[in-house]
Amino acid sequence: MITITKSAASQIELSATQSGITNVIMRIAIRKLDDGSFHYALGFDDAISAQDIRFSSEGIELVISPESRDLAQELTIDYVELNSGEKNFIFINPTDPNCSLPTDLVG
Repeated sequence: MITITKSAASQIELSATQSGITNVIMRIAIRKLDDGSFHYALGFDDAISAQDIRFSSEGIELVISPESRDLAQELTIDYVELNSGEKNFIFINPTDPNCSLPTDLVG
């Protein structure tokens, strides 16, 4: 389903530590926009509903709503350097019609 890379997991753990969060649960939200593209959100959450789907990747506890799950079937979340000295989370999702991965990140 959803994969978190080791790099992304390390950054999530670091962010949680820096924020004083001890029970790390990461919510992933995806919404399909009017133009067909996907909008992604990632954040710590402690308001988990009975309908949410919970799972783990690279030691990170994840939660996603059933509506978002359908858009995230092959999603990979990575944390990479896009520009010199600038790292960001990226969402690699073959389900997203507008997903394109820079060739220097493929591998």
